[in-house]
Amino acid sequence: MQVSVENTSALERRMTIGVPAERIETEVNKRLQQTARRAKVPGFRPGKVPMSVIRQRYEDSARQEALGDLIQATFYEAVVEQKLNPAGAPAVEPKVFEKGKDLEYIATFEVFPEFAVAGFESINVERLSAEVADADLDNMLEVLRKQNVRFEAVDRAAANEDQLNIDFIGKVDGEVFAGGSAQGTQLVLGSGRMIPGFEDGLVGAKAGEERVLNVIFPEDYQNLDLAGKAAEFTVKVNSVSAPTLPELNEAFFNQFGIKETGLEGFRAEVRKNMERELRQAIKTKVKNQVMDGLLAANPIEVPKALLENEVNRLRVQAVQQFGGNIKPDQLPAELFEEQAKRRVVLGLIVAEVVKANELKPDEARVREMIQEMASAYQEPEQVVAWYYKNDQQLNEVRSVVLEEQVVDTVLQKASVTDKAVSYEEAVKPAEAPQAD
Repeated sequence: MQVSVENTSALERRMTIGVPAERIETEVNKRLQQTARRAKVPGFRPGKVPMSVIRQRYEDSARQEALGDLIQATFYEAVVEQKLNPAGAPAVEPKVFEKGKDLEYIATFEVFPEFAVAGFESINVERLSAEVADADLDNMLEVLRKQNVRFEAVDRAAANEDQLNIDFIGKVDGEVFAGGSAQGTQLVLGSGRMIPGFEDGLVGAKAGEERVLNVIFPEDYQNLDLAGKAAEFTVKVNSVSAPTLPELNEAFFNQFGIKETGLEGFRAEVRKNMERELRQAIKTKVKNQVMDGLLAANPIEVPKALLENEVNRLRVQAVQQFGGNIKPDQLPAELFEEQAKRRVVLGLIVAEVVKANELKPDEARVREMIQEMASAYQEPEQVVAWYYKNDQQLNEVRSVVLEEQVVDTVLQKASVTDKAVSYEEAVKPAEAPQAD
């Protein structure tokens, strides 16, 4: 087998491969002999068909099959011989594809970039520290109560935080527009669910009252046909209900699966969950800073094949998340290219850090992480056992732990500043970078 390689770009390789005719004929004959053992030809017993008849009937298909298999086999033989690491399937172009002659074809493909991860010392990380104070716990209990609020009908004018049951019809330029009407809708005033001015216009309304609201759709409204346009809504208020917060009692505690522990026991469980959330939030913010630093310090070219695969993966995830009657490939690729590139580059960088430092998942940390996740459930032992019986789930945890070990490796050389903050600041999600 003859192989020559041409570098057509930083990552693209054009490889010419020649396969001797003798190897091709050997593969063709092997397939014809296999066919002869099972072929059913009128006038002959199975296995007794003359090879001349077998060759006449089946040689073309056997040759096509042999050539396909040989191209696949010789391509991988060639990349091993040339010590290349393809980043995707090759595009194959035959040069000589004739019976009795050597097979010659060209395989064009991309390779993974070769690089050494650098710049750990240039990465700046602000590591937050915080505690769950009693005031934070009290605030969380109020949040839980509000999340479980009940509404009871009242005979008075509506105020913010009241829930209204309404019917409404919306018009633009005097015409009813699609999606602008509804009946029996439950709306909490002040929730910001409707466009600006709609909820404010219903403050003070009573059950049985009808109001006409004149509002303007925001300029950035998702329906471009309505964005920036004036609209008139005729709204009938069917009922007004006031919020009632539940008491912190056993019935309330039972909703969260916490029984017979009383208020102090419930507070202890909530505090435990808040502390777990706090640890994860701090860990995530440190990790994000490390990954941002690695990206900035290691600009690398991305193989198009990997980028396309990641874009397609993100398309599928978007369809699964948001549903709708749409196929993944109908979503524009440019919507996902920036995120896909970041994920691919980080994947390459993290893999290189793992390789360079010979990192392997710390099984003690794997068990600790599983136990941490399991502690949020009523039967944590069963959750731990489930993970260790499911290889796929267990390997996902191992991957997360390995990524944490990469972060730890970077932090040993990065510039780290510790900062004490409040619980609220520590758990607040980091602001996403603004797009141009």
